[in-house]
Amino acid sequence: MPRPTSDVHADVDVFEARAADADLADLRARLAAARLPEAETVPRGAPGRRRWEQGVPLADLVDVVEYWRTGYDWRAFEARLDRIGQFRTTVDGLGIHFLHRRSARADATPLLMTHGWPDSVARFVDVVDELADPRDADAPAFHVVVPSLPGFGHSDRPATTGWGTERIAAAWVELMGRLGYGRFLAHGGDWGGNITTVLGGRFPAHVLGIHTTFAEAPPGLSTDGLTAAERGWVEETRDFWRHRAAYAKQQATRPQTIGYSLVDSPVGLLAWILDKFAEWSDTEDSPFETISRDRVLDDVTLYWLTRTGASAARIYHESHNSLDPALRVDVPSALGMYPRDVEKCPLPWARERYRNIVRWSVAERGGHFPSLEVPEYFVEDLRAGLGAVLAARR
Repeated sequence: MPRPTSDVHADVDVFEARAADADLADLRARLAAARLPEAETVPRGAPGRRRWEQGVPLADLVDVVEYWRTGYDWRAFEARLDRIGQFRTTVDGLGIHFLHRRSARADATPLLMTHGWPDSVARFVDVVDELADPRDADAPAFHVVVPSLPGFGHSDRPATTGWGTERIAAAWVELMGRLGYGRFLAHGGDWGGNITTVLGGRFPAHVLGIHTTFAEAPPGLSTDGLTAAERGWVEETRDFWRHRAAYAKQQATRPQTIGYSLVDSPVGLLAWILDKFAEWSDTEDSPFETISRDRVLDDVTLYWLTRTGASAARIYHESHNSLDPALRVDVPSALGMYPRDVEKCPLPWARERYRNIVRWSVAERGGHFPSLEVPEYFVEDLRAGLGAVLAARR
C-alpha cells in the first residue's frame, strides 16, 4: 500500500507493490492447466522469421510458459522497481504510478520518459540508473521520471472515455510540476513518442526539448525528393499498416472483446505481447536474441497481476490516428530512427512537424524497443540528442 513520506510532495505517496502469494500461485496453476492449439502450419524447418508467419510458434511458447511457471522470479522485478523508487499520485482525478530516480548530480536536468504498448515501465528499467548517475563524470545526468500510462501497470484504469494522448500529456505536465520540475526534457517511443510530440507542441513553456524514436509526420506528404532509402522506409511503413496492424484495428475498435482473453488467460496475454516483441525487434529468429526472457516476462506479468490487458488496449480506442495534423513542434528536437522499427519517418517529412531538429540519428542496429535491445547505444544516443537540445537552449 502507498505510504506518505516527508521526502516528497504532500500529494505524492511512496508506493510498494507486493503481489499476493495466492495470485502468483494462481498464475502458475493457470499456466500448468493451459489448453494450447496445435502447431502452426508453416513448412517444417522454415528458417528465421518465416517460423513466425502465423504468429508465435507453439514450441517457442511452450518453452516460455514452462520458464514462466517454474523459473521466473517476479519478486526480483518488484525489488528492482523499489530500488529505482516507486510513487503514486492523483492527477486529473486518476491515480498515476511512476518511477522517480533523482540524480546525485547538482547539474542534473529533469527527464520524463514515456513508454508505449505492449510495454510498460519495464521498457526503461535497464537504463534509468545510468541516466541518473552516469559512470562517466563528463556525461550529462538526469532526474528520471517514468510514469505508467493510464490503464497500464499500477496506474488506475480509467472508468470513462477521454484519456487520450492530449489529456495524458497535460497530466504529465502537472505531474512534473508536482515533483518540482517546472521545465523538463521529454523522451518517448511508440505511444510515448506520440505523447512526447504532443508535449513539445502544446507545452513549450514547460518542455525544454524532446527526444523521440517515433516521429510522426503530418499526413499526405509527397515522396517527391526523398532518397531511395527514404522511399524504402515509406513503403515499409505502409506495408506494416496494410498487412501487419490487425492488433491495432482490434484494440482501436473492440478493446473490450480482446480484453476478456488478455485478463483471463496468461497464455493468451503472453502470446499477444510476445508476438509484438518478436515482430518488432531487430532479430532473425527470436526476440530473446536481444531481449532477455526475464524482461519480457516482467512486462507480461505486470499486465497480468494488475489486470490491465483490456484497459491498456483502450489507448488505441482513445487515440489511434488522433495526432492533430496541424500540430507543430518548435522546441529543440532530437529524433532517432532504428532500422527494424515498424515505422520510420524520413527526415524531410519530419521537418514538416518538428521545426527545430537539432540532431538526427539513424542507428545501425535495433528495432522498436531500443532501450531493451541495444541499451548502451540507446543511452549514448539519448544523451547526445538531449545534449544537443540543451545546447540549443543556451
